[in-house]
Amino acid sequence: MKKDSNILFIVYIMIVIAISELIGMQFVKVGNLTILILPLVFAVLITMIIGIPAWRKGIIQKIYSDANIKFAGSNLIFIMLPLMARYGADVAPKINEIMQYGWVFLLQSVGNIGTVILGLPIALLLGLKREAIGATLGIGREGELAYISEKFGLNGEEGRGVLSMYLVGTLFGALFFSFIPPILNAVGFDYRALAIASGLGSASMMTAASSSIVGLHPQFADTITSFAGASQLVTSFMGTYIMVFLSIPLMNFMYKIFKKERAIN
Repeated sequence: MKKDSNILFIVYIMIVIAISELIGMQFVKVGNLTILILPLVFAVLITMIIGIPAWRKGIIQKIYSDANIKFAGSNLIFIMLPLMARYGADVAPKINEIMQYGWVFLLQSVGNIGTVILGLPIALLLGLKREAIGATLGIGREGELAYISEKFGLNGEEGRGVLSMYLVGTLFGALFFSFIPPILNAVGFDYRALAIASGLGSASMMTAASSSIVGLHPQFADTITSFAGASQLVTSFMGTYIMVFLSIPLMNFMYKIFKKERAIN
């Protein structure tokens, strides 16, 4: 019975993916700005709307069963592996040019600790408990998702925190990073700086930001894509070490001040 439920769940996922890909990338004009909406955003919206508890009846109830939700949470990490391979393929053709700015990529990774310094106190003051640990551990979302999944599992408080931020980032982060580059470009930022800044450890945000930059500078499309992919790789790779050696000790220190206990043991 469980196996049949999993098969139904996977078929449902494939249908949602097909619908989202048919919709494709959509460009929405807001004044002089163009906002890019990715198929990933449509996929999340479709599954959220269909999954509203009041509508979960019959086959929908089977699809959104507790067993399938746990199955999705425990296997989400495997989705990240093809993404990392894709980043590597985009980076390779421009590796010599990227190496000229290597220190910039490394320096950006230190920004991971900003979510702990700024986000953790705000999250705790808003009433979050251990959900704040998963929600504010860093900006490299795939890395934090993998770490929280391995350390705490995705069905606990910490897991709910990291998954909530993952979904919020997918829906609103991608939209936010679609219209920020045109503003910074108008101010005078170099397209390469904007491309590097788009690699925040989030595939959807990076794609939205880099696509927006390519729209502004189509003649530099290959460079923009490569720089964004390299930044994404460095953020994901170096972000893991910064998370372990800087963010986690800092989070333990700050969490102990607020809650009189260690965040991560």
